[in-house]
Amino acid sequence: MTVSTAPADGLFDALPPARPSSFAQWRALTGRIVRTMVLRGELAFAVITPLVFTLGFYLPLRYVMRFRGIDYAQFVMPIIVLQTMSFTMMSNAQLAAFESLTGLHSRLQTMPIGSLVPLGSRVSAGLVRSISSLAAAIGFGYLIGFRFVAGPAQATLFCVSSLAVGTVLAIGADALGSLTKSPESLSQALTLPTLIFGMLSCGFVPESGFPHWIRPFVRNQPISQFSFALRDMAAHGVTWQVAWVPLVWLGGLAVLFVPLAIWASVRRS
Repeated sequence: MTVSTAPADGLFDALPPARPSSFAQWRALTGRIVRTMVLRGELAFAVITPLVFTLGFYLPLRYVMRFRGIDYAQFVMPIIVLQTMSFTMMSNAQLAAFESLTGLHSRLQTMPIGSLVPLGSRVSAGLVRSISSLAAAIGFGYLIGFRFVAGPAQATLFCVSSLAVGTVLAIGADALGSLTKSPESLSQALTLPTLIFGMLSCGFVPESGFPHWIRPFVRNQPISQFSFALRDMAAHGVTWQVAWVPLVWLGGLAVLFVPLAIWASVRRS
């Protein structure tokens, strides 16, 4: 007896073509990166790093700043948060460089995956790391006396602003990692400017603590401007007069980094 398969064939022909979901792809790739971060201890390191910064900067300088009438727990917390965000930046740079070096970036480009999904997954995983570091930094800050005096709205703005800075820096570092394909050299290259901008800022000491000839740079560079705004958000509330300069810096960096990261992500290796 002959069995006809025509109806079944017609049924399959009528089915719409499969369309990969970019959201499902993003979720899968982000989950893979986050699981790797957990297994390798990177998230644990992200929590420990703020503790190292808190002990390393607060304990040696608190008595000196007390003589100058400065509550150092309130003063130093913004730069501790910004320094932890810089570690997310370096982590994203190394991840992007590793994926390019091992050929994973090229492999993903040959698969039916959205062109921006790998970039989005790396940035999202970096955001998970940033949130972990920020929560730890605030927790350790409370142990040394840091408080959100200006209320919950300003505290929320403090957290959102910190994460925005970390995300924009991570996007720029991701672009550099995709282009250089060298995790070791890129990490060394990013460490030096991070140290320079961090130490030559008003995050650790007031502007008056620097020689007169370098004060204009110290006062106007982006890390100092971000510190001023975050410090006001935690204390008495930030004003537009203080907030517009760091917003310009953040917007300018985003305009520079986002197109570069997109181009580095979609270009063929």
